[in-house]
Amino acid sequence: MEANKILYVCQEISPYLPESPFAKLSLDMARQMQERGIEVRTFMPRYGCINERRNQLHEVIRLSGMNIIINDNDHQLIIKVATIPAARMQIYFIDNDDYFARRAVLCDEEGNFFEDNDDRAIFFARGTLETVKKLRWSPTIVHCHGWFSAIVPMYLKKVFYDDPLFRDVKIVLSLSDDKFDGQLAEDFKQKLEGEGIMDSAMTILAEPSYENLYRFVIDYADGIVVTSPNADKRVLEYAKSKGKRVLEYQECDEKEYFDCYKKFYEEL
Repeated sequence: MEANKILYVCQEISPYLPESPFAKLSLDMARQMQERGIEVRTFMPRYGCINERRNQLHEVIRLSGMNIIINDNDHQLIIKVATIPAARMQIYFIDNDDYFARRAVLCDEEGNFFEDNDDRAIFFARGTLETVKKLRWSPTIVHCHGWFSAIVPMYLKKVFYDDPLFRDVKIVLSLSDDKFDGQLAEDFKQKLEGEGIMDSAMTILAEPSYENLYRFVIDYADGIVVTSPNADKRVLEYAKSKGKRVLEYQECDEKEYFDCYKKFYEEL
């Protein structure tokens, strides 16, 4: 297929959070594909630790204002945007005071996982896809980078499946070094069912661990990109056992590295 429009849904992106290989790759993927002539849109959460003034974020009024209901509560969707001059590209931010005002990413100062990270991830997934709809932009590839974006494939296949904008989209998941300990909220499965995501395979989410989340969403993916040598090997083996196309971790120079990405997208 022709991968001419790619939507990147990312958990973290440099330079908005402290640089890490994971956050840098989010930026590099989008920038490198854009330099290869592909139209790109890139989304991330607007975590409260992101300095809006320094990074020149501003609200996009025409895209903001929708309410997203989670657990019978309304949460206002706020869309912000910033430009990375060096890369000549825009980043869209999903924001909400209930979920993203705290000055942290996924854990508190003691390193404890936020109890509402599942709600935050649901809001991020819904907010991203609703915003893409408002943009009237139809991606050919949706690449989800980081577990916080891993709910997006469920929405594409179970909620937005009949929307012409997403009907023929191919889904790519990164397998990264982003494993979390413990589990998401016990009622995570029930929340997804409340969102209209119904699948008998969801029984695995009765124990919503990192591994079980990925075992479930991999079934919705068309391709898997291994972005770290420390990616969860059990999840990778599961993807291979399901016959998914896999781009193994690449150890090569930058140009060859992203040429492999482009070729992989086109082969889906």
